[in-house]
Amino acid sequence: MTKPIPKDLRAGAKSNRELSIEMRADSVDADQRTIELAFSSETPVDRWFGREILDHNPKSIRLDRMKRGGALLVDHDTRDQVGVLQSVRIDADRVGRAVMRFGKSARAQEIFQDVIDEIRTNVSVAYRVHAAVLESTDDGVETYRITDWEPYEISLVSVPADVAVGVGRSEEAESPLPTTEPDSPAQEVRAMSTENTPAPDNSAAITAAANAASGVERQRAESILAIGEQYGDKFPNVRKLAIDAARTGMGVEEFRAKAIDAMANAPTTTAEIGMDKKDTTRYSIMRALHYLANPGDKRAREAAAFEIECSEAAAKRNGKASQGLMVPYDVLKRDLTVGTATAGGHTVATDLLSGDFIELLRNAIMLPGMGARVLTGLVGNIAIPRQTGAATAYWVAESGAPTESQQAFNQLTMSPKTVGAYTDISRKLLLQSSIDVESFVQSDLARVLGLAIQAAAIQGGGSNEPTGILGTAGIGSVAGGTNGLAPTWAHIIELETDVSVANADIGSLAYLTNAKVRGKLKGTEKFSGTNGNPVWADGNTPLNGYAAAVTNAVPSNLTKGSSSGVCSAIIFGNFADLVIGMWGGLDLTVDPYSNSTSGTVRVVALQDVDVAVRHAESFSAMLDALTA
Repeated sequence: MTKPIPKDLRAGAKSNRELSIEMRADSVDADQRTIELAFSSETPVDRWFGREILDHNPKSIRLDRMKRGGALLVDHDTRDQVGVLQSVRIDADRVGRAVMRFGKSARAQEIFQDVIDEIRTNVSVAYRVHAAVLESTDDGVETYRITDWEPYEISLVSVPADVAVGVGRSEEAESPLPTTEPDSPAQEVRAMSTENTPAPDNSAAITAAANAASGVERQRAESILAIGEQYGDKFPNVRKLAIDAARTGMGVEEFRAKAIDAMANAPTTTAEIGMDKKDTTRYSIMRALHYLANPGDKRAREAAAFEIECSEAAAKRNGKASQGLMVPYDVLKRDLTVGTATAGGHTVATDLLSGDFIELLRNAIMLPGMGARVLTGLVGNIAIPRQTGAATAYWVAESGAPTESQQAFNQLTMSPKTVGAYTDISRKLLLQSSIDVESFVQSDLARVLGLAIQAAAIQGGGSNEPTGILGTAGIGSVAGGTNGLAPTWAHIIELETDVSVANADIGSLAYLTNAKVRGKLKGTEKFSGTNGNPVWADGNTPLNGYAAAVTNAVPSNLTKGSSSGVCSAIIFGNFADLVIGMWGGLDLTVDPYSNSTSGTVRVVALQDVDVAVRHAESFSAMLDALTA
């Protein structure tokens, strides 16, 4: 028979659980922004204690909390609410169903679009258990029926959750599940007997032994989950990683290393405003520029009404007022393609396959091709964790214990800094509406911005612009001479040695310099008398077996001693440790006056960017190479 739940079990039994189920995409009402979903059923779910079945007799489910305004969350994050419960019911097929209505915020629209596109199809309900009975035991596996439970929020999840052994709960770890009167001492230990009568004399000892055995495992899981919660607000992927790590038995230090990598590769927020494919296709940069060039033209403003509306939404999403019109990040990552003719003349006769603006911008910067990491669509300041110290190994005597040591970490912060570049476009070109003209203007803007960003990434001035590699404190340094010196084979070897001595000679190792240095090294012998064996050889790995790239963004006007404005830089390092961050939205302004006599309009593109070097020891530079 079922017995009352003892007082000491009730707090544990109310710990949070989650159950996942797949949502049908055909239950979406786009006009009303609602979805009808099945959030629970009587399908058995494996838990750490056995199998669990949620009883769907209406008397078994407490729905009062949900009916008072249940929340629709993302990944069970209470700070990420995107909708609210509109109605809830338990149907005759013993399935719990609810109608959820999405909000109108940019985040809610973004998630709703993922549901419409069948990207997010998994639903997870968080609930509390108040009572249960042991229903059956099959081959040693116990099946419990939850006879009193309470759903309290529904989430859209990317990975269905399974929070066995307290993983992912917001309250204390769960006590053993209450059940009916046990048939054996082993079951009694699991059930912790719900009868209001004294337990057998050995129950306390058995329980204490079980608690001691699980103490180490519980501490491991709690340590991992604590790290997940510490960084989970800014890095939701780390919270999910913590849940998986705690469940699978991963060690704390192994998880910490994986979390560092996960955080380094995951921007925290998206800069998108929730435009669908139809909206991004409809958006025209040319209409926006035509309006900016003719702000007093009523027809130009009416034609660009959609672009103006999108600009206002993008500015709000990025938390920054636009100086002209802000092109949403959704548009910057669209693909321009030519298809069949449509009304309005937005097609051309020849085929054109054009990459999105972000890819065009990325291609305009040669550094990504060398391994540099580019983060796009950022919102707000970001912090990239990095390891600054390793744990220490010790030799110990027999029966001795090593001294405790820990890895050390800090954070590399990045904040938006605005770069501006301009290009001149004829007034007649602004009146065109074909996709090839749109692509031409887009490519030109990406090129001029890319050159500016690349120059700052190599040698930024700090303050209002990124610091860049050459301005980063702590990178290696190779000096030619008091007044500079022509680069030699020895200098090349020393650059590599700097990085190797710092144990940083891993990753995307390469050289970067300008055309003057390349010309000088092609005419410089490695050793005296080795005619035909230049320092810079032909081939894909021209400098001592490493790739070498050339751009005149590497300065050739540096000063060393009496050599004023004639010294060049040579950089060697792991370019995977160079991070270029670009915040969402491209701010366009127009100067119609500077070139008014020639009939051209100057378009100024403003982009928020920052550059950071994760580990200074990954780079070494020579700043006084003479090439004349």
